[in-house]
Amino acid sequence: MALNVKVGLIGLLDMLKFANLAKTRQQAIDAAPANEVKADYPINNFAKAMHPDYQKFVIDEIIDHADADAKSFIFKRADGKAAAYFRAGQYISLKLPIGGSFVTRPYSISSSPKWALEGKVAVTVKRNPGGFAADWMLDNFKVGDEVIGSDGQGQFYWESLRDSKNVVALAGGSGITPFLSMAYAIRDGIEDFNLTILFGSKTESAILFRKELDDIVAACPKVKVVHVLSDETKDGFETGFITAELIKKYAPAEDYSVFICGPEAMYRFAAGEVAKLGLDRKHVRRELLGASKKVWELPGYPQDKKDKVFKVTVKQGPTEKVIDANANEPVLVAIERAGIKAPSRCRSGSADGAVQDLFQVMYSFRKKLTDADGLIRNTERFIRVLHSR
Repeated sequence: MALNVKVGLIGLLDMLKFANLAKTRQQAIDAAPANEVKADYPINNFAKAMHPDYQKFVIDEIIDHADADAKSFIFKRADGKAAAYFRAGQYISLKLPIGGSFVTRPYSISSSPKWALEGKVAVTVKRNPGGFAADWMLDNFKVGDEVIGSDGQGQFYWESLRDSKNVVALAGGSGITPFLSMAYAIRDGIEDFNLTILFGSKTESAILFRKELDDIVAACPKVKVVHVLSDETKDGFETGFITAELIKKYAPAEDYSVFICGPEAMYRFAAGEVAKLGLDRKHVRRELLGASKKVWELPGYPQDKKDKVFKVTVKQGPTEKVIDANANEPVLVAIERAGIKAPSRCRSGSADGAVQDLFQVMYSFRKKLTDADGLIRNTERFIRVLHSR
């Protein structure tokens, strides 16, 4: 059927104006002097405050969670200004002076977005035997130390246009941190959704943020917490692991989204359990906590290259350096161990649109790991991706 559309004179003029819009703008740009714009625009200042290139923090307080082998570091803006605002569930990337170089590590924010208005933000770090940064922070950070951090990063937050009004959060260990921030935000009236947290811990004494969660639940009916203990059986606690049946037991009758954050072993188990729920893909959200610690168990990994060390040529601008890279660790870690400053924020390739490029890099890395030349070629591409972010 033909579409009969009548366009009046004014409408026609608007269409002609729109068609010439790009040309008109270019003419205005060409006619303008090439002088530096020195005007102070409030909208630009606001954007810079919301999304700064970096924030200089001072460690204001350290809280020791001894039973959970973790510490919370409360950072305060060194200049006394408000910290960059963030969405509950996001992370900040910290620049750490380790081994004569600076390395970056992302840590989920464990404080309420409300704290940002007071110039504060908190992260919680759990000891990671064999890790490169977590143990260093736990053993070396002290009150008064200065730390460079990013603004809030990542997409692991509740979005009303995408997520259900009801969220079931699956947390394990320090993976509770983004959900604690969400719970604070709900309590403080910043976010408006119903949150049920299924929190897996080994024992009751090892539960991280037990008191904080209890206080939030007592003050806010929209937040519920169910503790699941894997290594002991106690009244008032679920026992074992977070299974599909356990999720169904505490999930609401209405539609709900599942958010997952925890150690790698939990992801592997939870993936199969969540699949049994038959949820739409958009209703399953995951926060990736770094690269796999057992990359050799991933499909496609060349088993004959496990534990081997390759020589990698890293080209950074006009400089070139040959470093050692273990086949069991990400190229970025090898670069940082060698004392090279590599710009990075997310360690898993999920934030800020980087996922597609970095997944392609990791896939190419596995494919080309069969020979040293391929590893070098892929590393050069990896560096280019880092510089483009």
